[in-house]
Order: sequence, then C-alpha cells, then structure tokens
Amino acid sequence: MLGTKDMKKNAILRKKAEDVIEILKGLYPQAFCSLAYEKDYELLLATRLSAQCTDARVNLITPELFSRYPTLQDIASAELSELEAIVRPCGFFHTKARDIIACAGEILSRFEGRVPSTMDELLSLPGVGRKTANLILGDIYRVPAIVTDTHCIRISNRLGLCASKDPYKVELALREIVEPEDQSDLCHRFVLFGRDICRARSPLCEGCPLSALCEFAQIS
Repeated sequence: MLGTKDMKKNAILRKKAEDVIEILKGLYPQAFCSLAYEKDYELLLATRLSAQCTDARVNLITPELFSRYPTLQDIASAELSELEAIVRPCGFFHTKARDIIACAGEILSRFEGRVPSTMDELLSLPGVGRKTANLILGDIYRVPAIVTDTHCIRISNRLGLCASKDPYKVELALREIVEPEDQSDLCHRFVLFGRDICRARSPLCEGCPLSALCEFAQIS
C-alpha cells in the first residue's frame, strides 16, 4: 500500500501525464503503428523484424515476405535459407528468420492459426518479448498496453514520468499514471514525437510544445 508521500507523487505524475497526453493528441490526432500489416500475425512477425532495425526498413521488406509466403502455413514450411535472404537487410537475419518460422508453426499448432490474446501466451512464442506482446495486445486486441520501445523510454525519462531505463520498470511506472484507455495510443504518439522533436541526439527543446512539462528541457 502506498504511503501519503507516494500517493501525492503519483497524483502529480498522473496530472503531468494527462497534460502530456492532451498536447500530444493535438500534435498527432491519429495514433497509429508505423509498421505496415494487414493480418494480425503480420504485425507480430514485422515487430520481430523491427528489433535493432527501423520500421521504415521493415516496411520495405515485409511486402516481399508476405507476398512470397501469403499464409502462416507457407511461412511455417519455408526454407530457412530462402527466408533469411529476404529478411537479411533487417539485420540479425539468422535469428529473426528462425524465430519467424518457429513462431508461425506454433501459432498454427498451439493456437489454431490465431495470434494469442494474453501476455503469457504471447511470451511463450519464439522471439516474442514484452514489447512485442504489448504491441499486439494494444493494436490487435485493443486492451491497455504500454510498449516500452526506445522512444517511450527516452521521452518518459526526459519528462520525469519515470526514472529508469529498464523497459519493464518503465512499463510498470507508466501503467500507474496513464489511464488505461490512453496507454497504447500514447506509446504510438511517443514514437512520432521522438522522431520529429524529442530525438535521441540533438532534441529540439527550443520551441518544443512539451518543454514546460519536461525536466530535461529545464536543465538543457
């Protein structure tokens, strides 16, 4: 149970989070995932490819991947070397190709061809971590989810919404202060904001619409 001091701190952080969300909604009315997909499993596999790779590059690769292998059955039975050749530009292609084939096979054998809808089930799939699982839960199943990618972690820390670089700790911290209905969309807006303004290097603090709320901007 939280003490009085912690309750007051959480109340302050919740108010800041609300203000951040309203400003970002004005900047980015449409919150969306930048990975292109049509089927639920395509988002799952595209997210696996996006590890240590930009979404823009993944979007250049997935049209060939999903046209060459148009069904889960096709992916599960793909020749590893052939699939590796397609996903090679995404980096770490040996591991990613192996995980994609194994993941497709398990979705077919264990979940009747449907991407599972719970955190535990998603985490049981090859190559799926909490970031990927939360993206699926938020975007496919529309349940509250915090996707702690590099943008989310960086911006949350700069704003003072959390004080950790550990993805799981950031996820837990944001769950405490962000309303469930805003969680998934906020993470998408963080990505857009992080690319446009709050960059990892040389952030555009001068004139930033969040500067009045941002601890990083106050000291930089």
